[in-house]
Amino acid sequence: MNQQSSSGRHKVVVIGSGFGGLFGTKALRKAPVDVTMVAKTTHHLFQPLLYQVATGILSQGEIAPPTREVLAKQKNATVLLGEVTDIDLDKRIVTSHVLGLETLTPYDSLIVAAGAGQSYFGNDHFAEFAPGMKSIDDALELRGRIFGAFELAEIAAARGEKVQDLLTFVVVGAGPTGVEMAGQIAELAHRTLRTDFRHINTEKARVVLVDAAPQVLPPFGEKLGASAKASLEKLGVEVKLGAMVTSVDQDGLDVKYKDGSTERINSTAMIWAAGVQANALGKTLAEQSGAPLDRAGRIGVNPDLTLPGYPEVFVVGDMISLNNLPGVAQVAIQGAKYAAKEIQGRLQGKAPQKPFKYFDKGSMAVIGRFRAVMMVGNKLRISGIIAWLSWLAVHLMYLTGFKNRVTALLRWFVSFVGRDRSERTMTEQQVFARRALARLEGGARDLVSRDDSKAEEALEARRAELENQAAEESRLTDAGERGVAVG
Repeated sequence: MNQQSSSGRHKVVVIGSGFGGLFGTKALRKAPVDVTMVAKTTHHLFQPLLYQVATGILSQGEIAPPTREVLAKQKNATVLLGEVTDIDLDKRIVTSHVLGLETLTPYDSLIVAAGAGQSYFGNDHFAEFAPGMKSIDDALELRGRIFGAFELAEIAAARGEKVQDLLTFVVVGAGPTGVEMAGQIAELAHRTLRTDFRHINTEKARVVLVDAAPQVLPPFGEKLGASAKASLEKLGVEVKLGAMVTSVDQDGLDVKYKDGSTERINSTAMIWAAGVQANALGKTLAEQSGAPLDRAGRIGVNPDLTLPGYPEVFVVGDMISLNNLPGVAQVAIQGAKYAAKEIQGRLQGKAPQKPFKYFDKGSMAVIGRFRAVMMVGNKLRISGIIAWLSWLAVHLMYLTGFKNRVTALLRWFVSFVGRDRSERTMTEQQVFARRALARLEGGARDLVSRDDSKAEEALEARRAELENQAAEESRLTDAGERGVAVG
């Protein structure tokens, strides 16, 4: 029997504002439910284009529209800012925090679409000097680091100092993100900036792509991997494969090759695009449900995307371990829509759906201007300008909002047909804010003062209220079931 709120409306909580969270929420727009989206950012991030924010092609607003604006016309949807830190599966309560404020949100059905973060394979200290690229903060910091490196090199050259280390850019990871990032930095240095400086020659900038794998873009197959590698090298990117990063510091990184040899690459602008780690909420769910976790922190779910033992909890996207599904946007989108449909079906008394089946719409990676690779199904492999045009069309289609599609198209025209990039503004705050906040024991919370005792009292009162409400709903449900049995 479906648990109802005191108002008679089924309460659905959606965790995350990414592809899974947004599409799951929108899929429930006509359902007789109240939807609450809880997310740690106020925007929906189109993550595949983050590298274009980092390299000055697009602004952050064009790939990250405000979630409230996107959902403004969906009257049954509420958006709450907060990072979810706990889920009580038995009491059906989600706990979230923002700047030390704790919020408790009860649910009848739950869709967990919290996504994944960067993995440093147990070397999290690398992050201080080689940021990942999973958020707007990451992209803006990298923009500051990349464009800042050219500025510092100009100053050093004017003083008669060596600049090669400042003009060496290292991207770790030869997957789609790393390939796209390396290609755009190369085009930035060799094409966009080549006439902008007086003391340095940006065309002599060194762009290095490093990966422990034996080929570029391993999921795309050997043929497309070789094509991508050739395109990168034509752009001037040095591709170092079979090279494992063993240490990273403020002056560069060390790599070890398969034959045991090592190399030091000096650089002040390093980007980490290797590996992903599922959100820590996966561990929280696993501890309470007994569901298994894989090495990347993804949680094992039932074929209908529900959590074992908790049919009211759906987990979608990068967080799940099911049938070797890839960590791509389409898995999150299709999974969220499936979960939303199942919730509606249950409320209408319909039979359960068949197990979730992912429809693979293909994979793409853009390498540079007029260069891309595309894989669809088991046979179709395309590279070159046709793949590049297909990439443009697909990404335009999935950008949220008409105005963002129009402005993105105009910016692409300026950047790819011309050579300019509109978003080259960078500040010291973008580069150093993350490291400064990391030095505070409580992070940003330490910058905000409040009466914590009053906040704790209010929170305990809210917790007691929710527990009493849940107990009353359980009592009414039991009484109803006994009445049906007697009848």
